[in-house]
Amino acid sequence: MYILYYIPSTASCLCRSVIAHPYIYMYILVFIPLHCVYKVVGLEKEQLSRLLKIKKKSQLLSEAFYLNVTRDCQRYVPDRGFITVPLSQEEEEFPIAYSMVIHEKIEMFERLLRALYTPQNVYCVHIDQKSSEDFKSAVRAIVSCLPNVFVASKIESVIYASWSRVQADLNCMEDLLKSPVKWRYLLNTCGTDFPIKTNAEMVQALKLLKGKNSMESEDTNDYKKGRWQFHHNVTDTVVRTAFKKTPPPINTPMFSGNAYFVVSRAFVCHVMESQEVRVLLEWEKDTYSPDEHLWATLQRMPAVPGSNPPNSKYQQSDMNSMARVVRWSYLAGDVKSGAPYPHCSGTYRRAVCVYGAGDLQWLLNQHHLIANKFDPEVDDVTIRCLESYLRFKYLTPSQSERFLAPRCLLYR
Repeated sequence: MYILYYIPSTASCLCRSVIAHPYIYMYILVFIPLHCVYKVVGLEKEQLSRLLKIKKKSQLLSEAFYLNVTRDCQRYVPDRGFITVPLSQEEEEFPIAYSMVIHEKIEMFERLLRALYTPQNVYCVHIDQKSSEDFKSAVRAIVSCLPNVFVASKIESVIYASWSRVQADLNCMEDLLKSPVKWRYLLNTCGTDFPIKTNAEMVQALKLLKGKNSMESEDTNDYKKGRWQFHHNVTDTVVRTAFKKTPPPINTPMFSGNAYFVVSRAFVCHVMESQEVRVLLEWEKDTYSPDEHLWATLQRMPAVPGSNPPNSKYQQSDMNSMARVVRWSYLAGDVKSGAPYPHCSGTYRRAVCVYGAGDLQWLLNQHHLIANKFDPEVDDVTIRCLESYLRFKYLTPSQSERFLAPRCLLYR
């Protein structure tokens, strides 16, 4: 039996199954038999069992920590485990762009960025205007150490379920098109996301799209139609009024989806340049949760590059697209009885699963590129397992196939 295990680089190990690499973050990454772990750390099986039950991280790294360690970028980048060279020619020739919309938990931002980071890609970071000044400063400090990462030139005060969430991505789209990096696809992320594929796997999946986009886009039920049929007032919240809006200014139906997308560069150029799209964007600004119908609707407009026809044959659910895997509480259940996925082993937040360690095997069997949600204050072991697993696959892809659902022990 094998587990994925972190061991301090200063420790000695008599076990043979040791794989070391200079990019490993703070530790040597080791795949070793379970009995060898007992010898290395001197723990009994019962003590190991108790350690594996520790879920929450007791204290997240602070903004002050990052402001301090980023004073020396030449040391910060390797010490914190960022990959500094392209790991294959295929990846180097297929750069990916990211729009990262964040507002809190600086450590989680760094971990997400590190998991996604390669030097040939480009990353736009949108910081919520409402975030603390310490958070903004820490993000800018991290970004200053990485030449292909930048903060969006315009930042919004993001209100839940309002247009501001869309505008944040649009701001990054505009900036990314000005980047000298000739990226092929754009993926958007938020602060509770984490990848479940390596950059190499993402490149291979994106190539198979052959210029098509991938996102949820389905018919809209009557309940959700009210989100764009009525005018909404936006203050600190979004409030529906009794005033009906004019019909959508397009010749195709409105569709429903979510905030996440995988879109081609041509799609982004079209969104920025098309008069038809510009009119639709303006019309969307007083709707409820426009990110959950704007992108889905654009994906079914014939003139949009990489889109699908509006015909019902081209419906695409979130489970069939590759953009994001999310588990909803009201859909979870017994898969044998017809549920799309099992119950969450972590907890639910706004009806969305915050993944726990018990969800790892299921997650790693999905075809999606990124999963949502994760929170180190709910289950840090889950995130650490993914960090270890992805880094191992980065460096030894042929060997790691047999460790599809690693069990993790973390020793600091």
